[in-house]
Amino acid sequence: MSIWQQDTDLARINGWAANTMMETLGIRYTEIGEDWLRGTMPVDRRTHQPYGLLHGGASVALAETIGSTAAMLTLDPAKFRVVGLEINANHVRGVREGTVTGTARALHLGRSTQVWEIRIEDERQKLVCMSRLTMAVVAVEVGS
Repeated sequence: MSIWQQDTDLARINGWAANTMMETLGIRYTEIGEDWLRGTMPVDRRTHQPYGLLHGGASVALAETIGSTAAMLTLDPAKFRVVGLEINANHVRGVREGTVTGTARALHLGRSTQVWEIRIEDERQKLVCMSRLTMAVVAVEVGS
């Protein structure tokens, strides 16, 4: 059974990246399942740290992007919004080039909070980073 409460058309969701950090970093949503959202990010000059490896902050940006979008898609946007409360990341493998893929899966979908696990892998499906994102669910104020 699908957890999504909104239209999950990837073209529509990718359209939200215009003029954002997502566009700058090359983050793209690529697949969506019944209970997961997947996206990619290139490992290149935009996402490197000075030693030529994928910057840990870029991995966190990918994780928060995919996780927060997934969280938003589980809610009626006329009634609720989500905002990040906490994110952590364990960086377990360096990547110098190519593309990394993040997959967000819900661990908890509550009335006031959501917790998401985002697994980032390299092109060989080797774990690069494991992240956990906690989101607050906030009611939309009338007139906002």
